[in-house]
Amino acid sequence: MKNLFNFKHFKGDMFGGITAGIVALPLALAFGVSSGLGPSAGLYGAIFVSFFAALFGGTNTQISGPTAPMTAVSMVVIAGIVAAFDGDVSKALPAILTVFLLAGLMQVGLGLIGLGKYIKYIPYPVVSGFMTAIGIIILVTQILPSVGYYPKEDAEFVNQFKPHAEEIILDNILKEEAGEGILVLEDFKETIKRAEEITQSQILKESQTLASKDASGVIGAIKVLPRALNNIIWLELLLALGTIIIIFGFKRITTKIPSTLVALLVMSGIAIGFGLDYRPIEEIPSGLPIPNLEIFTSFSLGNITPYIFTALTLALLGAIDSLLTSVVADNMTKTKHKPNKELIGQGIGNSIAAIFGGIPGAGATIRTVVNINAGGKTRLSGMMAGILLLFILLALGPVASQIPAAVLAGILITVGIGVMDYKGLKAIPKMPRTEVIIMIIVLVLSSVWNLVYAVGIGLVIASLMFMKKIGDATENRSSLESFDRSKAWPDEIDFPENLKEKVFIKHIRGPLFFGSTSYFQQLVKQIPDTASIIIIRMGRMPYIDQSGLYALEDALIDLVKDNKKVLLVNIIEQPRYMMERIDIIPDLIPKDQIFDSFKDCVVWIKENIEK
Repeated sequence: MKNLFNFKHFKGDMFGGITAGIVALPLALAFGVSSGLGPSAGLYGAIFVSFFAALFGGTNTQISGPTAPMTAVSMVVIAGIVAAFDGDVSKALPAILTVFLLAGLMQVGLGLIGLGKYIKYIPYPVVSGFMTAIGIIILVTQILPSVGYYPKEDAEFVNQFKPHAEEIILDNILKEEAGEGILVLEDFKETIKRAEEITQSQILKESQTLASKDASGVIGAIKVLPRALNNIIWLELLLALGTIIIIFGFKRITTKIPSTLVALLVMSGIAIGFGLDYRPIEEIPSGLPIPNLEIFTSFSLGNITPYIFTALTLALLGAIDSLLTSVVADNMTKTKHKPNKELIGQGIGNSIAAIFGGIPGAGATIRTVVNINAGGKTRLSGMMAGILLLFILLALGPVASQIPAAVLAGILITVGIGVMDYKGLKAIPKMPRTEVIIMIIVLVLSSVWNLVYAVGIGLVIASLMFMKKIGDATENRSSLESFDRSKAWPDEIDFPENLKEKVFIKHIRGPLFFGSTSYFQQLVKQIPDTASIIIIRMGRMPYIDQSGLYALEDALIDLVKDNKKVLLVNIIEQPRYMMERIDIIPDLIPKDQIFDSFKDCVVWIKENIEK
């Protein structure tokens, strides 16, 4: 942390941090609203993730906070847990924050075990499909609030769910009685008594929860879109459209002042100044954020067990998001970030944010670029951004609570449009078919089904495709032949003519792994009885896995049983280590039958076979 308080760069860090914090403010509020926990959750996330990820992270100029991908996955977590708690956000909050805390701790763990350097191996089609899906999700789901339509406030729509709501309430009564041990036939009158105590407000609340759940996500939003369009509140739509026009239009005038902030101030100023009858965002609590100790006091493993994989996905997504931004920062500042340290910093930031009720975040590319362009040089700039947001919370919380909800919906629509991977979409006609398929599968499944499972399926398919390609490449390039000058490697051209009937040469080019073992076994079976010497050239086999190792062992055992003399040439370090581990060397192949070069191998043949 030697550069932490380097006052040589203090002025640049201060301007960079303040500018990035101003850019982060409207996005933090919007992401908080979008997540379902309210604007304060977005602001708390921006404050704590920004400050602590900068303090403990490995990228000096990184600005962290809630991002579109992290918010989209958080929405899934929040909606699922809230539904499990009968639509009561306050009751579900400890479980939600526990999942966020777990994701942060997982990030710390990923950094400690050194996983940071492996993030770069995630295939681009998976990332591209996921990012475009994030954009679609945000864009489609924000259409409803931008026209002033909220499903749980549509009485006609909510009434459709009353029969189902009554079933759920009755089912809960039966479960409670079963737990109390009084659910028996003669006491069924107790069930009737409790059912008679159900109020219309309880049924309405449960119906509203079901209505909100049914209208959530891309499919839900599309399903209720006709109702929304028939119930447009024109003032809300005009506020959203005005926000979108200013954000895209102001960028054409200047990029020195954040257009998102300009749109927020102008449209909120118009709504408040003219006393318009608009819908404001939820009230932002005043005062310092307070830790939510219920995370620990009401901890239940059963509540979070279904979301452990989701927490891991959040952790991995935050890692990818942050490290990609770190690469951008490196390119701009000509520095080198520390990936594992960055993961630890992000994990600490997300863990502390969760304890204080904030949504998780990651390194934010736009805010980081703004910070660097404004003069940010050290991690102090990221800490300054967090401090500025804390000041805004304490000084301007009541004012911020008057921001129109439609303005934040408009901001989010521009975020959704901007986060899509247009580069990847434009390249579809030129991309290999397999990569296009992977991208589309991830895109479609993420948009209409489940973000978490979509990424997992995409990674599995991409891995299988990759393994098939490597297996095919190894199969096509691997060869087994009696000496043939047309196929000979340069150092084989002078191979003795009188030995060509006795010697077979096996060239292994590429890794020998489970995707290529079957072809390797077939090749070995093609060796005729006339060959007494098998030369296996391994100088171009960089890697062998356990499947390849055992396939090689089986082949060598068969060859030795058939009284073939097997000579190995130029074994690379990793394959040799693996072969020594299971005693292929020296039990099957003595060390005097292993050669560093083909020339040495030929000399040995001449000395031992020609005689």
